[in-house]
Amino acid sequence: MPEICRFLGMIITINYQEHGIPHFHVRYNEYQGVFSIQTLELMEGSLPKKIISLVLEWAFDHKNELMDNWKLAMQKQPLKKIEPLV
Repeated sequence: MPEICRFLGMIITINYQEHGIPHFHVRYNEYQGVFSIQTLELMEGSLPKKIISLVLEWAFDHKNELMDNWKLAMQKQPLKKIEPLV
């Protein structure tokens, strides 16, 4: 899965091969989660509450960039890096 951002031990990716609703993946240590880009809800997986809060803060600020990357992924185009949470 192409990595689009990394911060505070989290790795954020979007998978070229997945279809369905626009979403992104988060890996943090042994935890994994899948978030909807449109609603920012945790759809699958499990992450610590603090990590979910940080992911939501980051995703809210970069929702348009996430959607742009989703469109690129569906076209099997290279994804653009997104700035980490500062």
